[in-house]
Amino acid sequence: MLLFILGQSALEGVKISPKEKRNRGPPAVGDMEDMVRENDGVTAGDPAAVQEMTTVSVHHFGNPVEAEDGFSVTIIENMKEEYGLFVWPCSVILAEYVWQQRSRFSGAAVVELGAGTSLPGLVAAKVGADVTLTDDSSRPEVIANMRRQCGINNLECKVMGLTWGLWDSNVFDLHPDIILGADVLYDSNAFDDLFATVTFLLESSPSSVFITSYHNRSGHHLIEFLMVKWGLKCVKLLDGFSFMPPHKASGLSGDIQLVEIALASNHTTES
Repeated sequence: MLLFILGQSALEGVKISPKEKRNRGPPAVGDMEDMVRENDGVTAGDPAAVQEMTTVSVHHFGNPVEAEDGFSVTIIENMKEEYGLFVWPCSVILAEYVWQQRSRFSGAAVVELGAGTSLPGLVAAKVGADVTLTDDSSRPEVIANMRRQCGINNLECKVMGLTWGLWDSNVFDLHPDIILGADVLYDSNAFDDLFATVTFLLESSPSSVFITSYHNRSGHHLIEFLMVKWGLKCVKLLDGFSFMPPHKASGLSGDIQLVEIALASNHTTES
């Protein structure tokens, strides 16, 4: 029997407190030599400069020098406290998993939930997936930033608001083969809505799977209960660092795991 343990973490695109930031560890910023900071014209040393600062991080997959062997994805991060638009370690790990599983993603219909900076979804698009990026409908600044990410990477992804647990008309048009979610297990009050949405999308394409990366902290008992409630099960569970290249893993921290979840009636559990 496979023990399924998930944890509570924070979600990119959602306002988080300084305490939560400390608990979560530093954001992942890609290769440091590729990070560019801009203060949007605010005088250096002014506290407002920190609030207005944006970061452009470049994330490499495979060998970006040779087009056939890899590529780079550029991400705009907003350092404003109210936005929380950072590339967190869970996003880097899920994006690397997409890259390493690229043959599986090529030609697939992919929906990313709580996409925020959208790194995993953008990698999926780079390897040939038909990608829809989604985040909370009440966060227009996050939705707008997702469109910017697509533009600077020359990718034509669909971008839409999708609030977990709400059934807008756009949701009924989604029939994904793969659902992605990096760091979406952050607030136990939202777990039921998240699993309701995941279950609805899985049922719209019964052979589909939900792949999520998460910090292994508290909250797993409630998640296990909700999986049973919604007729879901774990079909694969991995240590998030087990497949990471050493040079990427060295820049990340935390106890991060990756899980694939499917409808209980459609898949055989893997270790």
